[in-house]
Amino acid sequence: MTDTVKGGKAIYGASVGILMLEAQFPRIPGDMGHAGTWPFPVLYRVVRDASPDRVVRQGAPGLLPAFIEAAQGLVSDGVDGITTNCGFLSLFQEQLAAAVGVPVATSSLMQVGAVNALLPPGRRAGILTISASTLTEPHLSAARVPDGTPIGSTEGGREFTRVILGDEIELDVAAARADNIEAAQALVADNPDLGALVLECTNMTPYAADIRRATGLPVFTIESFVCWFHAGLSPRRYPEANF
Repeated sequence: MTDTVKGGKAIYGASVGILMLEAQFPRIPGDMGHAGTWPFPVLYRVVRDASPDRVVRQGAPGLLPAFIEAAQGLVSDGVDGITTNCGFLSLFQEQLAAAVGVPVATSSLMQVGAVNALLPPGRRAGILTISASTLTEPHLSAARVPDGTPIGSTEGGREFTRVILGDEIELDVAAARADNIEAAQALVADNPDLGALVLECTNMTPYAADIRRATGLPVFTIESFVCWFHAGLSPRRYPEANF
């Protein structure tokens, strides 16, 4: 084995770069923006003026150049792949991938087709989102979500959607958990053919285990997606063994 190594990057050991919305709401463990969520190092880059309301409720108008610039900066610093902390950024999947030249996984929604392939005949995945009223066909199409996929939402709940999209400074975690559980249960009750749930919102991950327990269904999150993504970018190296 040679002792010679090659450089070319500013930072090493962090394969995944995460584009972050500019927000102040609390990020608890499990949230994509909480660095302790990840079992591997990540690099963050905040995209200024990309507020939750502007991205989720307004369709991210005028923000594509800023996201491209931030993604290119992460790649220049040394990451091998790009993801984002908002499922609604599926709108930028094609443009970001073309601009950075590395794998890009903008949205947890990109898992839906793969999850469907795992399920028994007659079963399909459903989506739980923070804002069903603004999750449009272009968002779903960009993530290649199959037509007719059932969608539930925490809109109208007590805490979760209001705090995250309103970018409030305090979060009642118990109330946010209840919003997620109740929305998931309603989605399952309305769609008895569901075999799994995909959480669109990256802030829902802290409640995935609670949703799993309440519904009995497998739950796929941005954490599960990015861990899979990372496994391809940086495969585990095993020690040599004697056979």
